[in-house]
Amino acid sequence: MRNVILFLHSSLDGFVEGPNGAMDIGWVAYNEELEKHAKEILSTVDTVFWGKGTYEMMMNYWTSVPSNPDSTEYEIEHAKWIEETSKVVFSTTLEQADWKNSRLVKENIEEEIKNIKKQSGNDIIILGSPRFAHSLMELDLIDVIKITISPVIIGSGLPLFKGLGSKRSLSLVENKTFNSGVIGLTYNIVKS
Repeated sequence: MRNVILFLHSSLDGFVEGPNGAMDIGWVAYNEELEKHAKEILSTVDTVFWGKGTYEMMMNYWTSVPSNPDSTEYEIEHAKWIEETSKVVFSTTLEQADWKNSRLVKENIEEEIKNIKKQSGNDIIILGSPRFAHSLMELDLIDVIKITISPVIIGSGLPLFKGLGSKRSLSLVENKTFNSGVIGLTYNIVKS
């Protein structure tokens, strides 16, 4: 069975977005160390899950990277990876998913995710998309949480965990400390 992995960057006080929304992530201590860490995580997956907003934002940004002369080697490499990776976008309002290797799921989300997990392949990652992740956490469809915690307190924004309604037990699998002061944590969600 394939795992669904949630991968997000968080502030020390538990926010994944600042108070100004999805683009308010300039506080993430992103550098070459985190690029390497992200690349290691992404090497274990072959499918990305997104909600509508993150899908549209990612498509608009990453499809423009290869032709942008200011793009770094890492950005170009990541843009190529994401172009070739299977992408599943979950939305009841999006009309179509036009990005290469994308598929739109408009209904029966829980059933569809369970079916995808049973298919052969590598693990699946929710890359960003915290609101969508909140929905999947409520449905107990996430198996692994990989977070990086930046050494900053931002005070408000969108929390990493929201609306769970019940306790979730986690098992620490890995922890890393980066020179920037970032901590990388991997937890398996203990299924009851």
